[in-house]
Amino acid sequence: MAFRRAFERLRAPIEELDREALEEWVRSIGATPVREVVPRLPVVLAGEVSSVRIVPRAGSPSLEVTVTDGTGFATGIFLGRRRIAGLTPGRRLRFRGVPARRGRVVEIFNPVYEILV
Repeated sequence: MAFRRAFERLRAPIEELDREALEEWVRSIGATPVREVVPRLPVVLAGEVSSVRIVPRAGSPSLEVTVTDGTGFATGIFLGRRRIAGLTPGRRLRFRGVPARRGRVVEIFNPVYEILV
């Protein structure tokens, strides 16, 4: 059985192995996976930053930081910010806040964040 599992891991695409490792890390630090988020209930999310962009909202800039945890995507929207030191693609972080869903993406406005790695 162990041989079969090792062989399956060798055949799996690297993206799948990375996704599984990221999902396992999220669970190990006690965060909620994105796919299990219930809108309008406080939540702790964690993951790896996949993109950072500036989007105008109501005449002022907002910084959108998209994080993936292997099960989905969550976007932290920081109103009135153009950048936050340390929030760059590839970094791992934790968000705390009250989420909303827009399609398949979870959004948290002005989350409390913690850069982990």
